[in-house]
Amino acid sequence: MSLDLWLLYLVAAIGLSLTPGPNGLLSLTHGARFGVRRTAVTAFGAICGFLLLIAASLAGLGALMAASEQAFTIAKWIGAGYLVWLGLRLWRAPPPRVTLDAADHADARPLRLFAQGFTVAVSNPKVLIFFAAFLPQFMTPGAGFWLQFAVLGGTFAAVEFAYEVLLAGTAHRLAPWLARGGRWFNRVTGSTFIGIGGLLTTATRTG
Repeated sequence: MSLDLWLLYLVAAIGLSLTPGPNGLLSLTHGARFGVRRTAVTAFGAICGFLLLIAASLAGLGALMAASEQAFTIAKWIGAGYLVWLGLRLWRAPPPRVTLDAADHADARPLRLFAQGFTVAVSNPKVLIFFAAFLPQFMTPGAGFWLQFAVLGGTFAAVEFAYEVLLAGTAHRLAPWLARGGRWFNRVTGSTFIGIGGLLTTATRTG
């Protein structure tokens, strides 16, 4: 990949990361509840999920998903169900509060934070189809698969991780103000996740 093409891809990756989505919302929520360091684990889980989608799309799974209505529908409903479940958990969660005992809270366990970030990232099959259509525009015919995966995936991962940590830092600084609002922050974000899950059930392979 030439430097000019990589710079173009970098701009596209930044634009893609800045597009509002469930992983950004999750980083905001975790940043307010658990702080930046713990939310970095969430962001790392999301990065692993996105890298899996990128590898799968480059390997042809995205094209298969775009061609198979049954595979797309199954993946869509599984992803939607998880987002709705996560929204309900957030709705019932306590008000945002970063305290010294937050590390002992079940929801703040690193494995759980990682799993949530990862699962939200892979929950939308349309992302896989998008990568399958988007990434080939920046690939060099004949070049090695793993080298191109490292460049494309690594660039997007770095941009997305930085963005999610920035969101977490912003939410963490606002946590005292959010805590005064009681549970409304969790209910707004929880409702948003439920809404995203509901919208995902109406998604089509081409729409």
